[in-house]
Amino acid sequence: MDLSGSELARLIAAKAVSPLEVVTGYLDRIDRLDPQLHAYITVCREEALAGAREAERAVLRGESLGPLHGLPLAVKDQFDTAGVLTTCGSTILEGYVPTTDATAVARAKEAGAILLGKLNMTEFAAGMGDRYKYSGAAKNPWNLERSPGASSSGSGIAIAASLCSIALGEDTGGSIRGPAALNGITGLRPTWGRVSRHGMFPFSWSLDAGGPMTRTVEDAALVLGVIAGHDPKDPQTSRLPTPDYLHGLKDGLEGVRVGLLREFMDPSDADGEVLAAVRAAASQMGELGADVGEASLPMLEELGTAPAIISESDGAAAHRQWLNDRPEEYGANIRRRLLAASLLPSQVVHKAARMRALFRREWLKLFERFDVLISPTSPSVAGRIEYVEGVTGRAEAERRFGGGKSATFPAAWAGSPAMSLPCGFSSDDMPIGLQVMASHFREDLVLRVGRHYQESTTWHAMRPELGFLG
Repeated sequence: MDLSGSELARLIAAKAVSPLEVVTGYLDRIDRLDPQLHAYITVCREEALAGAREAERAVLRGESLGPLHGLPLAVKDQFDTAGVLTTCGSTILEGYVPTTDATAVARAKEAGAILLGKLNMTEFAAGMGDRYKYSGAAKNPWNLERSPGASSSGSGIAIAASLCSIALGEDTGGSIRGPAALNGITGLRPTWGRVSRHGMFPFSWSLDAGGPMTRTVEDAALVLGVIAGHDPKDPQTSRLPTPDYLHGLKDGLEGVRVGLLREFMDPSDADGEVLAAVRAAASQMGELGADVGEASLPMLEELGTAPAIISESDGAAAHRQWLNDRPEEYGANIRRRLLAASLLPSQVVHKAARMRALFRREWLKLFERFDVLISPTSPSVAGRIEYVEGVTGRAEAERRFGGGKSATFPAAWAGSPAMSLPCGFSSDDMPIGLQVMASHFREDLVLRVGRHYQESTTWHAMRPELGFLG
């Protein structure tokens, strides 16, 4: 179970390992470890075993194999899966069983992936601070008292704890990259429109993006190459051709211009250990041939609540009917978020939209000077699991909802690609994430930089000690 998805795919194709043995091994591991980690909402045991047997027969028959052939896949429970319960982490969808797969899931299956199950998530990808509605509290495998991040919590846990080989997550303002950083894995948010969102339940129509959560950058490139591309079922998907992301990994870093974003390297905003790890990563890229310098966009200091106004108002629109008819079924925090967003004056939303257009223009200007930008993914390592049932006063509301700086929101707001990968550990043995960002549809650059950094370090190869769980 310590092999990356790419390594495992090569071994399956070479008949060195059996898809049935692989799937059985993952299912056994889920049985032993997930009762305490709570990565899964639904495990598709019989379906996965049947798929593994057929995958094994295809290998033995010498058939042409897809790039994901035999790889055990798990997906955030926000993606529709034909014949399998899909809850979005909410009791509002209790009993919902789609008849078709989300496009990203369908493409992964067509490429040979075997669905192991559906992964835990905060309610509707937005219920941070609320208790999980299914399977119990999701826990960070590096320390069971620490948070695994939100909202693709189960995806981060499942990859870190080797409960699947490859996973899909969803990112509105950081929900792939945050859990990737806190669990010590690789997570890629593609350009908005690069991956179809058909069959992926929305929170923010103008921000949501589905993408791979994997052990390595190579795995992320492998999965992205399968799920990316135009989909007639999602008119917002780009018609640009999908590059060969794996081939692009071969190019080195000579001459690649890397900008370290000053605004996210402030010691008053981020832990010293996180900043030191990111600076070390920048230095390592320089040693690999990259031209590393400081980048700055003062507007990052001034965004405030504007990105949240866009995402929350989108979410309120998506949930309008259920908020009217079934408000009591929502967790306290997500209900508060959606109801408050429902009251936003139109002029406030329009002003935020104008700010977004201005920000996008200034953000893209940075890529005239730099090929990629880097920053911490999260200003700190995973904190302790906390549940917040209410807001007790104005001061607390301002502290919690005041729109502090977020390193993950800029790329999401601009719709550009960004990836988190491991770059170190804190003194209390918790993972630290490095974020790599590029201009629209330049996932190839993000992956190339991440892969060469990853090949020169060992952070991604470190695994949580889980023997005490079973």
